[in-house]
Amino acid sequence: MIHVRKTVTRCVAMLIAVAALPVCTPASAAPTKPVRILFLTQSFGFKHGSVTRKPDKDKPDAPQLAPAERAMTALGVSSGLFRVDCTQDAAKDFTKDNLQNYDIVMFYTTGPRKNWPVSDETFDYFFNTWLKQPGHGFIGAHSAADTMADYKPYWDMIGGSFDGHPWHAGDTVTITVHDQDNPISKPWGDEFTIKDEIYQFKNWQPEKVHLLMSMNMEKTSHKEVRFVPVAWCKEYGEGKCFHMSLGHNEDVWTNPKYMDSMLGGIKWILGLEKADASPNPRVSAEQEFKSVQAAVRDLEQQSASAKTGLDEALAKAETSNANPDAIKAKDAAEKKFHDLQSKLEKGHAKLAELTKTAGH
Repeated sequence: MIHVRKTVTRCVAMLIAVAALPVCTPASAAPTKPVRILFLTQSFGFKHGSVTRKPDKDKPDAPQLAPAERAMTALGVSSGLFRVDCTQDAAKDFTKDNLQNYDIVMFYTTGPRKNWPVSDETFDYFFNTWLKQPGHGFIGAHSAADTMADYKPYWDMIGGSFDGHPWHAGDTVTITVHDQDNPISKPWGDEFTIKDEIYQFKNWQPEKVHLLMSMNMEKTSHKEVRFVPVAWCKEYGEGKCFHMSLGHNEDVWTNPKYMDSMLGGIKWILGLEKADASPNPRVSAEQEFKSVQAAVRDLEQQSASAKTGLDEALAKAETSNANPDAIKAKDAAEKKFHDLQSKLEKGHAKLAELTKTAGH
């Protein structure tokens, strides 16, 4: 059992006042035993603000919970379905013995495999025994996909690995929902905009996951010749997993739709909500074609504009009598045009490949 200490915080204990409020849950919907979630928010690489605990001046040995920890703790209390134990000590708390106390494990973590103080034996037990049991589940939040990208057993379980984020924390993007019946994606409607950091992925396995949401490349200002899944779920043995890429910005954890999405996923794991988790690779393929097509069109427009700029810069350089500024502007225009042409060539090749594969 996890005890209250500096590195491990009993989340529910931090919200005694909230816990005292009455909670009404239909008896028929309640789990037969108290549900517990182990929420690991330790960073073995980049540390996000959403999982950064700030010191409490009145209790220096008991730092405040991080924004994501507070949100999940409050969700458990308000729903009356579960309690959350938050830890930033994987070595002590992510163990075979301690996993027996939990129904769901949730990661908001980072870092390569070599930085993790967890044995291969423990991970093997987690992936191949614990997680495959009925009623057990895994939730990945945001940078859970920026975790152990060099460790196949992990990314094979979660469904993909971080491969950069051209869309930063201050960018507003449009997200399309592909399954409006799934309790994870249902709260978002059919489409929405949000300001958050968005990951693109490698090790993406559309044949193993049920795609729920992806970025709408056509409606997002910055475009890449990529398909960008945002949320998905999957059956894992007799257990269940889902990953939500959103959650970089702290205010996302105060978004009611985000928290409803988390609650829906937890209910699905516990068998309180039904959902189709069967792989839907055709949906991923269709969305990838649309994404690449939108990016290629944008590159064509940028390239045409850059060509006009290059022609003007060349003309000025020829009549400037070797003016250094004119020569510098010409060189910059040439580089911009050739860089765009290179991207466009790759984009056309990718689009041709997808067209041939899908028969568009």
